[in-house]
Amino acid sequence: MAEIHDDMATEKAVHEAELGALDRPTIQAGASTPWGMAQVSRQFADGIVLHSTASHGGFHLAENANATIHPLFRNDDGFYEEDCEWAKVAHAFPQLFTVYERRLADRTLRDYFPDACERVMGITLTGSQSHMRDRQQFESLHRNDWVVIAALNSDHQPGFVECIATLGGIRVQVGERRYLVSCSDYVIGRHGFVIDPLKHQSYDGPSSFVTWAARQ
Repeated sequence: MAEIHDDMATEKAVHEAELGALDRPTIQAGASTPWGMAQVSRQFADGIVLHSTASHGGFHLAENANATIHPLFRNDDGFYEEDCEWAKVAHAFPQLFTVYERRLADRTLRDYFPDACERVMGITLTGSQSHMRDRQQFESLHRNDWVVIAALNSDHQPGFVECIATLGGIRVQVGERRYLVSCSDYVIGRHGFVIDPLKHQSYDGPSSFVTWAARQ
């Protein structure tokens, strides 16, 4: 554990040093963006500006800069929101980002844009390399299983979790089933809890779900 903390501290120190060497001046705010009026704007390079608004933010690339983005990553309007799409900008302009930011961008592209990522980088992603690929594999594996979409501790059956499940975990208003799962057994996986019909009992008694009870 100490080695992990040391590595994180080293990475943070390197990141801060690299940030200090990068030129990201604050420029006049007030630009119109898809997320509202920019309150703070920083110029990463000519034609590459990061805008922050009251609620969200992201990059805006001028036409020439946007043309550098790979066509499979490119947004025609030149705007790239700050949660995921910023990684497309970092991929196209790595010299404008720190090593830590580039590593985070690479992971973000793999997690949220796996199809484009595979084609652009010429790779094949496994579930361990991409959150979305992992989710897709889970959905394929459990498409015929009952997967929990809502759960809470039962008021009527102490020690149990009342679960609402659908086939494949698809959130629809029909085809739902209820199950009781012991609290000690209810451990949610990365993409949800899968009902074991040999272990978890179906349940049609009084419900702790207001919405379920209202539908009956």
